[in-house]
Amino acid sequence: MSRTVIVVIDGFGVGAMPDAGALRPGDAGADTCGHVLDHARTRGDRPLRLPVLGALGLGLVHPHPDLARRTHLPVAAGRAALGYPGADTFAGHQTMMGADFSRVTVARLAAHLDEVTGALRAAGHRVELLDGRPLLVVDGAVLVHDNLEADPGINWNATGRLEDLAFDGILAIARTVRAVAPVARVIAVGGHADGPLRDYVRDGDGGTVGLDTPATGVYRNGGLEVQHLGAPLDHARQLPDLAARAGIPVTLVGKAADILACEAAVRRPAVPTADVFAHTLEAVRAPGDALVVANVQESDLAGHQQDPERYGRILEQTDAGLAALVSLLDRPGDRLVVTGDHGNDPTIGHAYHTREFVPVLIHRPEAPGVELLPDAASLADIGATAAAALALDPTALASGTRIGRTDEVA
Repeated sequence: MSRTVIVVIDGFGVGAMPDAGALRPGDAGADTCGHVLDHARTRGDRPLRLPVLGALGLGLVHPHPDLARRTHLPVAAGRAALGYPGADTFAGHQTMMGADFSRVTVARLAAHLDEVTGALRAAGHRVELLDGRPLLVVDGAVLVHDNLEADPGINWNATGRLEDLAFDGILAIARTVRAVAPVARVIAVGGHADGPLRDYVRDGDGGTVGLDTPATGVYRNGGLEVQHLGAPLDHARQLPDLAARAGIPVTLVGKAADILACEAAVRRPAVPTADVFAHTLEAVRAPGDALVVANVQESDLAGHQQDPERYGRILEQTDAGLAALVSLLDRPGDRLVVTGDHGNDPTIGHAYHTREFVPVLIHRPEAPGVELLPDAASLADIGATAAAALALDPTALASGTRIGRTDEVA
């Protein structure tokens, strides 16, 4: 009997990858973890307190005066490169679960307006440009636009106010767009905005035009509905499906419930960090084996808002949640894996993700001591390592190789 919990701190990087400055030269200095800690130390009222992340080995991976440099917990600690182009939550999670996402197509909506407009009109929708800009208004209610929260051209969104159209209607529009879109994902978003969506349209980098989604208020106003429509993937060769076919209960929490595919999974979508950990702890307390994948989204939102103080508060809240998980995952064979999907440095000067290494911190109750891991080539190696810990065959995944000796039970 064993339980594996993967906690993804969304947007939590530990330093720029070698190619981080290719799109934006300033990103070569990205360091989400270090800069959030530095901000609290120099501009906040006190340094951040992250005792559990420190005990899990974060200070071994990213030395800092406010992180412990030693630990007595049985952990394995290292870093992972992303293993996919750019820096994107969807591509990051799909890769982490074992998909080969190394070929992500990058495309601006402006280059595909004719195809998208034609598909929508063929489906019976009324379509027009918004004020002559490369952004579509569908049925007078839904905006189809470039996603401004990821690197230019990675994703497109179909966004509507639930007062104007039910989410099923927004989703139907997004599915029509998905059928002709060459990008990694099309995201259907329905929520309650502070005003008309057209008031929040702005230019992005690289000729993109889209909605400033955090500024609309949909993340804080309640009732948010989101569905991520990804490029075709063989989900049977990803970790959740592999575990479910082996009879292991699978729970997807937070944003992971929105973006990972597994028909057998229990889904617990949530944005507030407290809710994410409440759902995660509930799943861990259930009897028997378990695979839980949880996403802490509020850290990523703080990065997009360029708010290092909020980011620090979310890290401290996450640290408290991890303390409860460490105490519960105490059986030989249990694993707690703490990682990220990309960086989102809130001090970098822009609201995009940053291409950074992410931590790989693994708690192993039965292990004799601390293991320092080599850098993993891809987030897919995390999925392969988790598969091995669950006594599953990592080679059944589409991509990934287990890291170090972290799947071995003493």
